Amino acid sequence: MTIRRLRFALFWLLALLWSGAALAQQRFPPPEFESNYRLPGITILPPRADWLEYLDVAVLVTTLGLATWLALKQRSRQGIFGLSLFSLLYFGFYRQGCICAIGAPQNVAYALFNPGYTVPLVALAFFLLPLVFALFVGRSFCAAVCPHGALQDLMLLRPVKVPPWLEQALGILPYVYLGAGVLFAATGSAFLICRYDPFVPLFRLSGSMTMLLAGGAFVLTAMFVGRPYCRFLCPYGALLKLASAFSKWRVRVTPDFCTQCRLCEHSCPFGALREPSAGAADPQMLAVERKRLAWELLLLPLFVVGIGWMGSNLGTAAAKLHPTVGLMERYLQYQKHPVPYPPQSPEALELKRAEDNLKELLPRATAARRQSALAGWLLGGWVGLVVGLKLISLSIRRARTDYEPDRGACFACGRCFEYCPNELVRRGLMPASALKEAEHAGLQPTGTAGVRAHQESPSLSGSVAPTGK
Repeated sequence: MTIRRLRFALFWLLALLWSGAALAQQRFPPPEFESNYRLPGITILPPRADWLEYLDVAVLVTTLGLATWLALKQRSRQGIFGLSLFSLLYFGFYRQGCICAIGAPQNVAYALFNPGYTVPLVALAFFLLPLVFALFVGRSFCAAVCPHGALQDLMLLRPVKVPPWLEQALGILPYVYLGAGVLFAATGSAFLICRYDPFVPLFRLSGSMTMLLAGGAFVLTAMFVGRPYCRFLCPYGALLKLASAFSKWRVRVTPDFCTQCRLCEHSCPFGALREPSAGAADPQMLAVERKRLAWELLLLPLFVVGIGWMGSNLGTAAAKLHPTVGLMERYLQYQKHPVPYPPQSPEALELKRAEDNLKELLPRATAARRQSALAGWLLGGWVGLVVGLKLISLSIRRARTDYEPDRGACFACGRCFEYCPNELVRRGLMPASALKEAEHAGLQPTGTAGVRAHQESPSLSGSVAPTGK
């Protein structure tokens, strides 16, 4: 069975499961409670056994190692596909997307700013291990370990190229989401990344209709746009992108040298493949670019301060998301406009608790408001810094001699391996004589059809075209 057929089968199986889960959300009407209703006791599920938690970490380390080996050593797209399927089943449907590295930064941030909370070792491992791998070997976690990325990658059927200007603009969103998630977690307001994760409800086949529809929308979009959540929203992906930009080892299209046949030019559905430099820059154009870069460097502090001030105003409004502030807001509103709630209703019990602990809740709510205002400043400053640095990065000219994936943007999926004639020769899928014949003739195979022709016959007759170099 080919990879494409597996994708179709997986798509229809998941569609059937998710449609059943979505229709089941409103199968039974909500109960009606009378005034003498008594709330049932809360049942706390027992935690998982320690050895199961350690098993998750062991599976994480093993899959990270396998993904690295398959991408850098074996250079096997089929192996990466198979490992992605395993990660989707284990970390996705079996572990139901929790614990995941994507939400782990919130646990770390909350632990740093709340002394009474200790981050679980498993959460710390899921936060650190993919980053350590990214620092040395690139985004092995994204390649075939993350269930969110695996689901999107397996659904990709007809990739459409995103315009470069839109790619660069949307690429800012993951850093904004990361800053918001970390600051909201640090202030104890909410775990935004986990609360609005569109894939966990799909893995659990349950959740609010809104999040199920959001997850379904991402999956449908992923059929045409390569990994939309990973590229344009994933906060942990932003961290991995920064770490992998400094990696010592990375994925290369060809393991030895690039003949610039351009077959790999459109092989990457994620916009990570970079073209060689166009040659020496025009001195006049270079002077204009240097002037623009100087202005962007001078304006960077203004971006940070200006957007930081805007963020402080949003921080004041966002303070209502904090549980203590929200409780005090509802209590004060009730004092102004009393509502006759039933005695044992959740609203009445909540207001009674606020009244009994008013002296304790009021200073806590005031402190939470101040923290939210400061967090708004920090978030706005972070957004200004990200926008400014993005503009600066676009003004920096980088010298490239070959067609190679960008270190930070590459997901190590291995698709480009199948398009490189040198790689096909190395793996014995194409005779070396055919490649040499094309080089001497100044010809190149035409797209994937040309690659298939190489695999079928040593002759290039009828499957070559003038090179565009």
